[in-house]
Amino acid sequence: MVILRLALGSLLNRRFTAGLTLGTIALSVCLLLAVERMRNDARESFASTLSGTDLIVGARSGEVQLLLYAVFRIGNATNNISWESYRDIAAHPRVAWTIPLSLGDSHRGFRVLGTSSDYFRHYRYGRDRALALAQGRAFEDVYEAVLGWEVARALGYRPGQEIVIAHGAGAVSLVEHDDKPFTVVGILAPTATPVDHTVHISLEGMTAIHLDWRFGAPLPGMGVSAQRTREMDLTPRAITAFLVGLDSRIATFALQRMVNDYPEEPLLAVLPGVALNQLWSLVGVAEKALLLVSSLVVVTGLLGMLAVILSGLEERRREMAILRSVGARPWQVFALLLLEAGGLALAGAILGCGLLYGLLLLLGPWVEDQFGLFITIALPGGRELLILAMVVAAGLLMGLIPGYRAYRNSLADGLTVRI
Repeated sequence: MVILRLALGSLLNRRFTAGLTLGTIALSVCLLLAVERMRNDARESFASTLSGTDLIVGARSGEVQLLLYAVFRIGNATNNISWESYRDIAAHPRVAWTIPLSLGDSHRGFRVLGTSSDYFRHYRYGRDRALALAQGRAFEDVYEAVLGWEVARALGYRPGQEIVIAHGAGAVSLVEHDDKPFTVVGILAPTATPVDHTVHISLEGMTAIHLDWRFGAPLPGMGVSAQRTREMDLTPRAITAFLVGLDSRIATFALQRMVNDYPEEPLLAVLPGVALNQLWSLVGVAEKALLLVSSLVVVTGLLGMLAVILSGLEERRREMAILRSVGARPWQVFALLLLEAGGLALAGAILGCGLLYGLLLLLGPWVEDQFGLFITIALPGGRELLILAMVVAAGLLMGLIPGYRAYRNSLADGLTVRI
């Protein structure tokens, strides 16, 4: 207890330099914990984007590419699937449900998805959570749209407003389907998935706006009015991809093999979990690099603490000599320096943890709105506690160096005035 009081008093006596060192360690620990928390939450959000789907089917390409455009709305398909092939596979006796997906258009930078009412019944995310409507209802008419939460929030839309869909998936489009506007009838509850950034319309609506288009452009003098399209056959000719749910997981590999060997056209069926792992392995390189940089920041903070203690050790030679002269043993002097370093590391770890939670409370809603990343505010997990313990242990290890130097100083050396 005496050594502990001496260590605390010594730090208070050097409160300015100790405070700067403490702040450096706290900021570096906060950064490392923030990276770890975002890494875990991003991984969970990433993995929870799609749940309960057994297969994703699209035109033959790469597994990651199919996952990106069918689930994350990133990129474009190399080809489409004919409606006949879709209906043939959907009629397989082991298929319990399917969700057709038709992509290619956008609205003010947000992707437009053409689908069926089965999307609202069978799509699952998280731990088997179903989609829910925050306002309004699902689409029923050809020219009705249901918005994802982020679309409605960012653009300030409400049920009853009209929107115009643009041709193409770019953020800026010069060609719009302005002759066939859609009415917003519903807004989905937030899911923290790509669903929030999607405008949902029916497959019939997607077909209707392209009836008088060929090869990405409207046919001159061949315009078809919105009212007239209601009287026409709006069965799509092709779709981009579709999700499949089976009546038994046992049939997954058999159906996957059947789709991959489909004779009518080249198709690809992937297991969502396998494709997600492949995609995360690519993203994980940047994740590990960020974690490494954050760890180096913590090491830099601890090295700064070591430099401060070592630079002040020469000025404290007389202090150490006085302690020796009043009966302090060499190991007690060693323990004093070790406790100072360990105390700074421990206080920095605690302060850094508290700073992280303060920032989460203040900036958490903003991060979720701007980046769609929900960062949980929960007690530190096992990995985070391990990080804090490693920081304190590293601080103690850093304290071994000045402690050993103080241990080696003799009483005579401490009382000698150097000129």
